[in-house]
Amino acid sequence: MPTEILMPALSPTMEEGTLAKWHVKEGDTVSSGDIMAEIETDKATMEFEAVDEGVMGKIVIPEGTEGVKVNDVIAVLLEDGETADDIGETSAPAPAAPLATAAEAASTGGSDKVAPPALAKDGERVFATPLARRIAADQGLDLANVMGSGPHGRIVKADVETAQPTSSKPADAPAAAAAPTPMAAEPATDAVLKTYADRPHEEIKLDGMRKIIASRLTEAKQTVPHFYLRRDINLDALLKFRSQLNKQLEPRGIKLSVNDFIIKACALALQQVPEANAVWAGDRTLQFEKSDVAVAVAIEGGLFTPVLQDADTKLLSALSSEMKDLASRARDRKLAPHEYAGGSFAISNLGMFGIDNFDAIINPPHAAILAVGAGTKKPVVGADGELAVATVMSTTLSVDHRVIDGALGANLLNAIKDNLENPMVMLA
Repeated sequence: MPTEILMPALSPTMEEGTLAKWHVKEGDTVSSGDIMAEIETDKATMEFEAVDEGVMGKIVIPEGTEGVKVNDVIAVLLEDGETADDIGETSAPAPAAPLATAAEAASTGGSDKVAPPALAKDGERVFATPLARRIAADQGLDLANVMGSGPHGRIVKADVETAQPTSSKPADAPAAAAAPTPMAAEPATDAVLKTYADRPHEEIKLDGMRKIIASRLTEAKQTVPHFYLRRDINLDALLKFRSQLNKQLEPRGIKLSVNDFIIKACALALQQVPEANAVWAGDRTLQFEKSDVAVAVAIEGGLFTPVLQDADTKLLSALSSEMKDLASRARDRKLAPHEYAGGSFAISNLGMFGIDNFDAIINPPHAAILAVGAGTKKPVVGADGELAVATVMSTTLSVDHRVIDGALGANLLNAIKDNLENPMVMLA
């Protein structure tokens, strides 16, 4: 039977994407491993390879289409002997109809019934072909109870034809009582446009990355119980040590940055306070043996957080080279998904922009993120009580209270401070 090709999830956060370009056309022979299309995800434009072989029977989603949901049918592949006439169930995904309209259509009878998207008991969407949905509506079938035999478990015509009908009248359910209390809604787009209708402005369309950043960080700020810990760190010893190292490393073309030391200090601190080297996993936490540290990199229109794996075991020079490579490829949007997924801890450094201090938002499932400000000259009181001038860097540790309690977070930030103020110890 024809094989439906579904919109793949090419990154951990991808929910929808843009089908930027097709590399094949209808009638072309496709082999496993062939590049079929270019798909723009929330992070980058990536090539999509064929996993099956056959003849491209139908392109459902034309190139340039935005907002294609993951698992939507984008094309149909035919096997030997099959023709376009065998493609009877596949169509481009239509916009979801309002529930009232769908219900009215389902009650009118006839072949033009419209079935609303089915939901499983856990609230997830049930994927079915349009024809299967129409047949299910005719027979009073609950698609949440039908096992799909199509690609990736998709429900097809044969599945609903062999399924046992259920009552077409939905059972009474205390849906309203079970529904969570909604948060205060954002101003509607129309209302905002109306407010500023008489002011000159330019509407800037959000790309996939900007939409994902807005969605994920809004969710993070609303659902993650943040608390904040702050410490000032004396950088004088580190700056002196860095200068000495860079002179010795100059023949090798290596120049260490303060950020390289911060990465190393955080990685070692996660080893010194291992209970904090963890992430939130819904109904449990995952505690890690190695220190995988993510570092925020600003790019045009958004940011990446490439992950330095096993940062606790790597030399400063190796961390510096790897970070420069990741940052360069992040700005060119050339990172592979596995290079910016994972990690238990993140660093966001705005010191190079002259920012003294700020509070960063945790990127779930991370348990903490360190916000780093600029090192500035400040008066300090020395151990002997004498007033002196030192280079001081302000840091703020944002912590997920579900994973890390106050005392544990304090121990982690203190360990980071001790490592940075005693940089030679990090080489021991």
